[in-house]
This record gives sequence, C-alpha cells and structure tokens, in this order.
Amino acid sequence: MAEQFDLTVIGTGPGGYVCAIRAAQLGMKVAVIEKRATHGGTCLNIGCIPSKALLHASELFAEAKHSFARMGITVAPSFDLPKMMGFKQEAIDGNTKGIDFLMKKNKVTVIRGTGKILGTGKIDVAGQIVETKNIVIATGSDVAKLKGIEIDEKQIVSSTGALELAKVPAHLAIIGAGVIGLELGSVYARLGAKVTVIEYLDRILPGMDLEVAKNFQRLLQKQGFTFKLSSKVTSATKAKSGVTLQIEPNTGGAAESLDADTVLVAVGRTPFTEGLGCEKAGIKRDDKGRIEVGSHFETSLKEVYAIGDVIRGPMLAHKAEDEGVALAELLAGQAGHVNYDVIPGVVYTFPEVAAVGKTEEELKTAGIDYKTGKFLFLANGRAKANQTTDGFVKILADARNDRVLGAHIIGPVAGELIHEIAVLMEFGGSAEDLARTCHAHPTLSEAVKEAAMAVAGRSIHS
Repeated sequence: MAEQFDLTVIGTGPGGYVCAIRAAQLGMKVAVIEKRATHGGTCLNIGCIPSKALLHASELFAEAKHSFARMGITVAPSFDLPKMMGFKQEAIDGNTKGIDFLMKKNKVTVIRGTGKILGTGKIDVAGQIVETKNIVIATGSDVAKLKGIEIDEKQIVSSTGALELAKVPAHLAIIGAGVIGLELGSVYARLGAKVTVIEYLDRILPGMDLEVAKNFQRLLQKQGFTFKLSSKVTSATKAKSGVTLQIEPNTGGAAESLDADTVLVAVGRTPFTEGLGCEKAGIKRDDKGRIEVGSHFETSLKEVYAIGDVIRGPMLAHKAEDEGVALAELLAGQAGHVNYDVIPGVVYTFPEVAAVGKTEEELKTAGIDYKTGKFLFLANGRAKANQTTDGFVKILADARNDRVLGAHIIGPVAGELIHEIAVLMEFGGSAEDLARTCHAHPTLSEAVKEAAMAVAGRSIHS
C-alpha cells in the first residue's frame, strides 16, 4: 500500500517550504514535491537572494569608489566579476542547504520531480502516485515574456540570465521600470555599464507612491540611468556586436532605434502552473492564469489549495510565506490569517524604497480623507553624519481617527525602517502613537518619528 500523507506541497519556494515546515510542526505527516535539485524556488536560486548578494557587493564597490574619499579613506577599488558571482553562489548555497536541514529536522519527506494533480488526494510524479489528504499548489511564477522578443539568456536575458553575465555590458538596455529591472540595472550601473530603461507607462515603479517614484527616478538619473518612458519596444534584432531595439513612443511621434550590448526583459512575472494538470483536474484559473481560491486558499477541487505567486495578490516571497503559515494552521483547525493591507514592499537599490499600506493615489481614488506627515533625511542627524541624506519618510493617516493607513520611505535602509510602521499598522496604531514613542538618538529611525509628528504639524527638526 502506498504511503499516505496528511499534506503534500508541490513546490518548495518560500511559500511551499514554509507551509510544509509549519504543517509538520503542527503534527502532520508532510511531503514536498520539488522539480529543482535545490529547494527555495525562484527566490533563493535565481531571484531574491542572488540579486541581493550582487546588490550588496556592487554597493560596497560604489561606496569605496565614490564615497570613501570624503571620509578620509583612500583606496583604489577594482572588481573581479567571476569572484563576485562566486560570492553570489555562496549566498545561494548557504540558504538552500539551510532548507535541506529544516526538511530533515521536521521530518518532511522530499520527492524529486514534477507533480501532476490527478484529482483529490492523488499526485503523479513521473509515474509514482503520491496519495495525500490535502494538496497545496505553491509552484510560484515565471518570467513574463514580451511578444516578438526572444529571450536567449545571452544577448537578450531575463532576470535569470542577468544574474549570470560573464562580463559587464558597456550598454545595458532594460525593458520595464519595475523592481527587478531597477535593482539589476543598479548592479551593473555601479560596475560601469551605461543603463537605459524603457517603460511603457509614463512613470517608474507602477503601483508605488507617485511622489516617491518621481523622486527615485531623479536619484537614479543622478547615478547615470537614462529613462525612456511612455515607450514600447516593437522589435529586437540581434547581431554579433549586440542588439538593436526599435522603440515607439506611446504618445505618437517618430520611432527610434537603440543599440545595446545586452537587453534585459523585466516586464513582470506570470503564475507558473504548467504541467500541473489544472484543467483536467478541474482547478479553475482566472483570465491572468492565476488559480482561483476562496478565503481559506481552497481551489475549486476539493482538498486542493494554492498559495503564493499562483494566486491573486503581490508576487512577494514574504506574502507567500505568510500564506503558507496561515494555510497550515487553518488545516490544523487553528485561526490562520494574512492581513493583506499590511504587506511591505521593498526596492533594494541605493537609496532603498519601501512601502506599506495605501498610497496617496489609492486613498484619493477611494475618497478617504487623510493627513500627510513628511520628514526629509536631510534634516536627520545620523543621515547627515553618514552623508546619506537623499530621500524622506511619508506617513498617511486617516483624517478622522489618526490611524496610519500607509507609509512610504525612500532613503538609507528604508527596507528595515518600514517594519516599525508595519507593526504599528498591524495593531491599528495612530500617527500619534508613533510620534510619542521614544526613539534613540542619533538614529535613522528618528526620521520615522518626525514624519509621524509632522502628521499633526509638530515635527521638531523640519
């Protein structure tokens, strides 16, 4: 008789492996199915972790090159790209091996291969039938394609290929001004590449606060980025010397050509459900290819659930992790929950950009009366001492009750600072609660307090 599991998770990215571990902690007999040789999905293997390693290394190089002299430190920095790529691989290996350890520690059975759902309680993995009470689909997402442009991962690359370049391109053209494109563009701009970003919309970072996006664009332009907004790429022609893009403005006018050594296609990601057998098994998907789920992550097929990038919501690793924990707890009879109004987002450039909750544009569209508090890092003592004064903290609070509805930060370590506000929002806190909380001096986090004070018009240092 085949081994029976309480829960089988297909995919061991952030959502899948976290769901499996939490379910095992709650006493379930758990299996995971993974087609890669390593756990961690896109995030740990070809996404979040490797990109952050390169961002960290290239930021230190840029700081040594451009900022050390102002502090009285004299160096002549150079970089070795193969060694930098080796540093990136160490980060990948350390994290993926860590998940191997966690699987063994929590007695999770690992099955290698591609899982195909045959129906309730049955999964086919290369002819092996896995029998299980519950199934979780956590297969993540794939790179979105652009019609008429073929990605070869050599001259025309996705984010995967951009993390493996053998040399720094003299000219890197990026199609798409979202998070992935701007982060990878920052890596190669710091290492000497000319970077041109082509974006279909009239702004960068779609979905983020518009004031933040405009300020961020100006800062990136100071770092050497060139932007072609309201423009679309209609074709890409490869030659030995590089790639020629044809670009048309959306607002009318003459088309132009752009020559680049390497082109990065970074127009987003799409849910990955290929080979799962969704249609035959009766698992419904929406018009964007996402698996439709109810309030407890249940699909249209009994005892089959889905989390992470394959369902609605932002395609973020931490969102998938929270869903994995919530689902495991719900299956164990507990009150699992995800607050989708308090999911932070971060762009790991320099300066960093971070946001949580509503933007001003969203509040205006919803007709919600709100107050704004803003504080510049230029007026923060620690930022001045560190010479990292670009950017600001902006807090949005309900005009009726002062409850914080959103926060947006552009500046040093914004990705860390945002979590103080996320915790406040999770407990329904007000701007005054934050303003009256003592913050150590001198710290960058004082800018958060000052922005909260500014909501009531009582910031001290601005």
